[in-house]
Amino acid sequence: MGIIVLFIGRRLNQVIGFLKEFSIPEPVSGGILVSGLLALLFAFTAIEVQFDLTARDALLVYFFTTIGVNASLKDLLKGGKPLVILLAITIFFMVMQNVVGVSVASLFGLEPVFGLLSGSISLIGGHGTAIAWAPKVAEEFGLESAMEIGIASATFGLILASLMGGPIAKYLIKKHKLSSGQNQTGLGQGQTEDRKGKAAMTSFEFLDAVLAIHICIIVGVMLDEAIAQTGLQLPLFVSCLFAGIVITNLVPNTYPRISGTKWPTRTAAVSLIADIALSTFLVMSLMSMQLWTLIDLAGPIFAILAMQLLLAVLINIFVVFPAMGKTYDAAVVCAGFGGISLGSTPTAMANMSAVSNKYGYSAQAFIIVPLVCAFFIDLANALIIPYFMSLF
Repeated sequence: MGIIVLFIGRRLNQVIGFLKEFSIPEPVSGGILVSGLLALLFAFTAIEVQFDLTARDALLVYFFTTIGVNASLKDLLKGGKPLVILLAITIFFMVMQNVVGVSVASLFGLEPVFGLLSGSISLIGGHGTAIAWAPKVAEEFGLESAMEIGIASATFGLILASLMGGPIAKYLIKKHKLSSGQNQTGLGQGQTEDRKGKAAMTSFEFLDAVLAIHICIIVGVMLDEAIAQTGLQLPLFVSCLFAGIVITNLVPNTYPRISGTKWPTRTAAVSLIADIALSTFLVMSLMSMQLWTLIDLAGPIFAILAMQLLLAVLINIFVVFPAMGKTYDAAVVCAGFGGISLGSTPTAMANMSAVSNKYGYSAQAFIIVPLVCAFFIDLANALIIPYFMSLF
């Protein structure tokens, strides 16, 4: 069913212009449609449809493990000082995002954890993090609609992020009369030629990636059990993410492996598994939302998101842009930060690509923003979220 709904989302994106224009992911398009139809079914017939989500939970572990497998510490050095600056701002923003969420939720007389679900869990964390942490929030705080609150916040945040990045970059470029010295067309041709020159993926390369991912998951499970013995409870995907990072960066390239190949970091096979896991995981989660449980919470959710949008815009224009040097590169980074702040890594990349296609390419932006998105956000969130939960 998840695969079918994923393809429905793909078809929707092909025929509905604004979905493609704002880079709405196929799982979101299909999943929201189905969950909406199921809500109408419930409204008219009182029939409640439920799904077995065991496979979805396994896919979550697969996806975050691939992030760990792809995390190269050497690449982090390429970002230099701008990377450190953007990382510091992002971590500060994540803390402020939770403070704003908790504060607005308290004004509505709601539990503070409600605001946390509409903070870094769902916004800068995205659908994946929201779905991963919602069961733990529901279990510890008795908030039965935690999943729906997190997914709703992540979905609307994704839309706002898609709408925010481009206009902010355009405003900064026009106001400060910035320009790029590189031609985006030349880059695109180079990327195409590079892809054409690569050999097709073999079955052994795919199985090698599967083997590596499973090794990391096994170590992650053992790490998770060790952490649990200390009294600290973290979702399994966090332990597997750490395991992937540690193994990837400690195993030498010359280390003999049964496959006879190097550790499959940044390979097409790992990327394929990550795409499959994330897409099917998201669509299964979204299509299983019980939207009718959110009717009474719509006001607080939109109030929190309005304040989060204001915070993101102010941080972007008055903190990120000056800190990154008020250059054209800084403007493109702001487009990406708009995607990070309320959306996801794909949204950040889509925002920057749209700006680059119109105004010119920014090599710096396309190095540091993905590194912050793909490597640090999940690690920082894994520490920030439990800290805020411990305060409630």
